[in-house]
Formats: sequence, structure tokens, C-alpha cells
Amino acid sequence: MSTFRIPRQRAIFDRRAIASEIDALAGEHGAKARPHVVKLLKGALEAGRAELAARLAEKPSAGHECAGGHAFLIDQLVRVIHDHATTHVYPNANRSSAERLTVMAVGGYGRAEMAPHSDVDIAFLTGGKNTPWCEQAIEAMLYIMWDLGLKVGHSTRTIEQALRLSKEDLTIRTSLLEGRYVWGDQLLYDEAARRFQAEVVRGNERNFVTEKLAERNARHKRMGDTRYVVEPNVKDGKGGLRDLHTLYWIGKFIHRVRAAAELVDVGLFTPAEYRSFRRAENFLLAVRCHLHVLTGRAEDRLTFDMQRQIAERMKFAERPGKSSVERFMQLYFLHAKRVGSLTGIFLAHIDEQFEAKTARSGFFAGWKQKARQVKGYRVFGGRIAAPSDDWFRKDPVRLIEVFQVAEAESLEIHPETMRMADRDSGLIDHAVRHDPRANALFLDLLCGRNDPEMVLRWMNETGVFGKFVPDFGKVNAQMQFDMYHHYTVDEHTIRAIGLLNQIEKGELQGDHPRATRLIHKVNSRRVAYVAALLHDIAKGRGGDHSVLGADVARELCPRFGLTESETELVAWLVLHHLLMSRTAQKRDLTDPKTIEDFVAEVQSAERLRHLAILTAVDIRAVGPGTWNSWKGQLLGELYDVSSERLRLGHMREGREQKVAAKRAQVAELLGDKAELTETVGPTMGDAYWVAEPVDIIALNLVHYAAAREKEHELSIHCEFYEARGATLVTVIAADHPGLFYRIAGGIHLAGGNIIDARIHTTRQGWALDNFLVQDPHGGAFAEEGQLARLKKSIEDALANRVDLAPRLAQRPLTHSRARAFDVSPRVLFDNKASNRFTVIEVNARDRPALLNRVARTLFENRLVVHSAHITNYGERAADTFYVTDLTGHKLEAGERMDRIERDLIEAVSDETQDRLENA
Repeated sequence: MSTFRIPRQRAIFDRRAIASEIDALAGEHGAKARPHVVKLLKGALEAGRAELAARLAEKPSAGHECAGGHAFLIDQLVRVIHDHATTHVYPNANRSSAERLTVMAVGGYGRAEMAPHSDVDIAFLTGGKNTPWCEQAIEAMLYIMWDLGLKVGHSTRTIEQALRLSKEDLTIRTSLLEGRYVWGDQLLYDEAARRFQAEVVRGNERNFVTEKLAERNARHKRMGDTRYVVEPNVKDGKGGLRDLHTLYWIGKFIHRVRAAAELVDVGLFTPAEYRSFRRAENFLLAVRCHLHVLTGRAEDRLTFDMQRQIAERMKFAERPGKSSVERFMQLYFLHAKRVGSLTGIFLAHIDEQFEAKTARSGFFAGWKQKARQVKGYRVFGGRIAAPSDDWFRKDPVRLIEVFQVAEAESLEIHPETMRMADRDSGLIDHAVRHDPRANALFLDLLCGRNDPEMVLRWMNETGVFGKFVPDFGKVNAQMQFDMYHHYTVDEHTIRAIGLLNQIEKGELQGDHPRATRLIHKVNSRRVAYVAALLHDIAKGRGGDHSVLGADVARELCPRFGLTESETELVAWLVLHHLLMSRTAQKRDLTDPKTIEDFVAEVQSAERLRHLAILTAVDIRAVGPGTWNSWKGQLLGELYDVSSERLRLGHMREGREQKVAAKRAQVAELLGDKAELTETVGPTMGDAYWVAEPVDIIALNLVHYAAAREKEHELSIHCEFYEARGATLVTVIAADHPGLFYRIAGGIHLAGGNIIDARIHTTRQGWALDNFLVQDPHGGAFAEEGQLARLKKSIEDALANRVDLAPRLAQRPLTHSRARAFDVSPRVLFDNKASNRFTVIEVNARDRPALLNRVARTLFENRLVVHSAHITNYGERAADTFYVTDLTGHKLEAGERMDRIERDLIEAVSDETQDRLENA
């Protein structure tokens, strides 16, 4: 595939010089020459690789040159090994026709594209079956290659065997398709190539395309089925090198092209498209070569730590608001996106070529179904097409219209029309962007009721989206360098719009019952869709993207045709799009001050409805698994309490009425054990009754009564708590300082992550602590064995049977890749968030037992923890604690607060973690 001419070839491998040295070694050592030959070749191989590594460092984006250089190096190596094996080791001057031998490069090696540690895929072709000389010569060659440390994939076949197997097996068929003569009997190779075309390729074109595309789809599914995953596979991921190879294989099989450039000659690509094909290929090859050099192995996954290093090697610089690694990954995703659009164009042409051939023969020859007209467009076979090549040039507003019509009529866009839209997207200028008709069409598309997500993705593929909304163009393919966000900003945004559409159609009622109800109660559905489009529009600009995004919204909404009140609402939603999730996950929802502050910011029921909807789609669009029933429950509680407060102008009930109402509900839940609300209930303070949900109170009362009856000093209960997608752990023990951090340590040692904690002390001095726990993947511990292990681990921690600190430090980090990120520890104190407590928020790199270490530090500073709220954003943890001093008072600003801040930062720092791990 590569047509790149390798410069200064002899600096990589001087075959004549090496061959002369091998001749001399064979003459000097005879049959014992092999170790000397291997030593010579090993030195030459290392020198060649070092030369190519130096060239890559000098020209870090020269992917074709590097990949071609490595293929050249292996070619020369294989040639001298072949000549040594057939001349010195097993000489045979009078070979029979069966003793003909050809060495073919196949796979990536056949395309002359090799990264530094790629496998060496070789096919040995022989003139006949079971010829001893051929077997000996091939074995001698392989032993030398293995001695050199090469990972060789090889096969030995006659032409008949190779052809028969390639008819049966797609992989072998593809491998032979890429077969390239390296050395040996040229006539034997020529015969094999001719017969492969005549006996395997001819007449099987359509079948090959079908199988190749099925193989490609299965690979995409395995790799995550999107080209925007944040740790992409350069070779096998969507939009990666293998997708480009698939285009080449199909072109080669159908049109017999020998090099990618010939895809233009057969009409599958325009010259401009071929140039972008080569640019993408060159970039991806360069990235893959850097990956191999850095890891010292055949590594194709672009992990976070590698991204940072390769961005540096490829000389990407920082820009305001965008790090070098984010700029590098943005270019990566732009190339991956280009590969996707080229694939669509290419496959559509193949389809049409097959259709044209089919139409010319058989009973229906000459018969054509009539295309219908929709707003001047041709609609045929479920596709919409522009009627002429100058359609968009005559009226560039049609570049928006074609997508709007496609969404409204549930049509696909013809690939040739997609190609035209891509070509003509530059016609979208200031006049088009401010054209009222264009904006009305865009708004109709955005708020479409069929599948706006898919059509907006097509619009993005062609570049029309970014040209019409330049602010969106800026976040096109923009990666967020963290472990929380799974997709690029544009992909996240388009997914959020798609989720909103699904919620409106009632397709996600199970996971989002509240949002499904609310979307039909809002005054303007346009606000919901425009807010989803704009909520992350200002990412990567430096500064707070919410503040900057609100400014963008005030500018864009009037252009889209929104009213003044709709514009203000969208701007408010963009400014505060994180408010609800942060409040729900980081604040104590049973503290009246939390609700007062939240409601003071929201101010209206309409804002609250929209914010609840936007929050749901934003969290879910981050990636798989980021939305769970626990987050849904928290957001639902916040919505319900705030909605009541907004509707009535006050909380419906005061503290006393709330406690009385809860007692009645708990009594009803307990049934024949209802008397516990009277016998055990009073030992719990009002704060407990306000803080805990009724179902947990009912469980606690039964547990507490049994523990006191049996006079247990320690009682632990673990059960799967389905309502919140977590495990409920209740610990009843004699209250003593340090209880909280020890329980946390025991839970961490059992592999649990604490997502919420409420700490209570009864009037008799017993601690009653409730923890919600999930496994490292966000699921619950539900099996008997898991629950027993959790309970035993907490018992051991509280009985001092384990030394927590070193054991916890040894636990592997759930995401060891977190080390690739800079996460500076931060500690924030807030005395305004609660009337009774000081709220301390600790932000740090997520690691084993972070909560245990923070809780221990709070204990050592003589603070009482009343509740803890644990939030994770990928590699970053944000843990919030409601605390008082030992006398029940808030902390005052001053020397003590400063000391606590220093101690907490030290406790969560990387240096402390390293010290503990190495202790």
C-alpha cells in the first residue's frame, strides 16, 4: 500500500556489505557459522532500528517514512537470511521444479507498513508438497529470525494449498491479497498472483465486501463502537488504521488496484479525498510508531500516559485553555472522523457500482424505480439527494435544509450529496449564519422529533455543523483529558441531544421517569434542546466554561430565533448546568440550608424542571455507567424537596411535623413491629429522623433493638439495597473517637467504595452509622460471600486485628492510569452551606482508601464527622464532610483551620501515598 520512497537506505541496512560479511563468516566457520551470523545480523537490526528511531525523533510526524523504513529493514534482513540459508546452510545447485521457494510478505508487512515492533508476517510458497530441501531451508531461515527476537507469523504452502485455503478463509484471503514479493523465485510468485486473481478474486467481489464489512462491524463493537473513546486503539479502533486498510482491501479486490493512489483512478476517491486519506494514514502511522518506541513492544492502545508523552514527542505546544495533549488528541480525533466520512463515501460508491452492474442484466434490465421529489430534492430508496452538482452553490442555505428535510422525513442522505456538502461547506459565511430561514431550519432539525442525533452527527461529519455554528466547530473532536469523560465534547453534546429526544419519546422512562414527565410540562421544548447543545460549548477556552458558555448562549439564541425570555433561560441553564448534580452529590440534602441555598439560586419551577432534565442527559451522555440509580435517587430527592419549597414558598412541614410524619410512615412499614418507633425511636435524636429515609430507619430500628437485646458490643449488618443500586452497611457500636475512619478502612480493604455515609449517636451513647457501598465498577455487593467478606473486614478493622495503613496502601488502585493526570489536592471550608456544621470539601487524586486517610486526619484534629458525601470524577475524588468540633460547634477561620487544611493536603498528597506504598 505504501508507495513511499525510503531515503538514505544504506544508513538503515547495507545489504551488500552485510551479505559480504556473511560470506566471509560462512567461509571461516563453515557449519558452525550460525551464532556468528546471528550476532552480525542482530547488530545490523539494532543499528537499523536506532537509525529509524532517530529519524522519527527528528521528523516526528513522518508516519509513512517510519513505517516504510521498518518494512525496508525487514526486507533486507529477510533477503540476506534467505541467501545465507539457501547458499551456505543448505546449498542446492540443481533444484527440481518442486524445490522452488518464494518468500512473500503478507499483512501489514505486505503493505510495507510496519511499526518498530510489528509482527513479521511471511508466507513461504513452494513448488511442490513435502520437499525436504524447502523444509530445511525454511527452518534455517526461521531459526535465525527467532534468534533475532523477531515475532514471526509464517505459513508454508504450495500455490494449490494457498488458493484452496484462501477460498475458505477470509483472513487468509485478505492476507494473500496483500502479498508482496520479497525474495526467492520471482516466477513462482507471479504465477501465484495471477492465479489468485483468476481463481479467488474474479466473481467473488460482492461476497468479499459483505464479509469484510461484517468483520469491520464486529471489530468496532469489540472496541466500543465509537471513534471518540478517550483511550482509542490506533490500529483496530473505529476511525483507526484498520478502517483505512479495509478501504484499500475492498478497492484492491474489486478494482485490482496495487496502491492506494489508484483508488482515485477508479473513481472511488477524488484527489482531495485521497490526500486526506494519506494525511490520516501518515498521522496514525506516526502515532503507532511512537507507541511502539515508547513501550518497547507492539502496543496499539493510546492510553492517557502515552498520550502525554507522544504529544511531547510530536512537538505539540500548549495554547490558552488547551494543553498540548488535548491539542494532540483533537488532531487525532479529527483524523479518525475523516476516516469515518471517507469510509461512508467509499462504500456508497461500491454500492452504486454493484447496483449498476446488477441493473444491466436480468429480467429488470433497463427498469428504474421513479424518484419522488421533496422540496426540490430527489428521494429514492430511502435516500435524499441533491438534484445537481451546483445545488448548494446556487443557495448555500440548502446546506442546512438538506439535513432538516432528512430528519423530518426520516431519510438517509445520499453519500454523493454528503460529499458535496463536505466540499461546499466553506460557502457558509456570515450572511448564511445570520439568515433567518437557515436558523429556523437548524432549530427545527435540532428539536426534531425523529432522530436529530443521527442527522446532527452527519452534519458534523461534513463540517457543515461547525461552519454554521462556529462555537461548536471549536469543540469539534476536542478531548477532555481526564478519566471521567468518555467522549470528545462534540460527541458528548450530540449524545446529550439524542438522549433528550429519547426521553421525550418515552424510551428511557425506566431510568428517567421524572425527566420523562417533566419534558412534557416545560413551557418551551426549544429551550431544552438549545441548552443541551450549548451547555459545554465553551470548553477549552480557558476560564469557567459555564460562565463563558452563558455569554455564547446570549449571542446565539436570538440568532436561532429564540425569544428574549427563552434566551435568558438557556443562558441561565448553561451558567448553572452543574448546580443540581453538585448539590445532590456533594451536599447533605437533609440539611434545610442546602435546600434554601439551592432554591434561592433556582428561583422558579420552570428553571427547576429544565435543570433536572439537562442534568440527567448531561450525566448520562458522559459515558456508559456514569448514570446509576444512586445518582437518580439523589437528584430525585433534591428535585422533590425543592419543587415543594418553590410551590409553597416554604417547607410544608417544620422539623417536629416532619419527624412525626416519618414515625407514622416507619410504623406502617414495620407492621407487627410498629412498637419499635415508640420503644427504640426516642433514643434517636430528631437529626436522625430528618436525615434518614423511612426504609432505612425501619431497618435500623429492627437491627438496633436486636443488638441491644443480645447486648452486642458490635453489630454489623450488610444487605443489597436495590432502591439505590448499592449495598447498605449499618454498624452499631459503642461510640468512640476514630470509629468512622476504621469502618471506612475495613470497607476499603474488602474492595468497597463508600458513596455516602451518615453518622449518628443515640442518646445512650451508641454509634449508629449507615454507609452506602459499591464495588469498583459502580455495582453493588449482593452475593452472600461478598456480604460476609465485607462484614468480616469491618470487624477486623474495628477489633484492631489488621494494621490498616500499610494494608490499604498495598491495595491496587482501581484505575492505575490515574497517575497520568495532574491532580493538585485542594481543601475548601464552607461555613455558609449549613447552619449547624462546617462543610469541608477535599479534592484529590482517587486512590485506595482515600476516605479512610481523610477521616483519620479529621479524627486526629479532634473533629466530629456527622455525614460524608463521596463523589468521583474519573481520576479525581471530591469528598465532602459535615463536621463540628468536640463541643458541637462550627470551626472558626484562623490558625486551627489552617492547620487542618495543611494536614488534609498532606494526607491526600501523592508523596504520602508513595511513602506508604514503599514502607
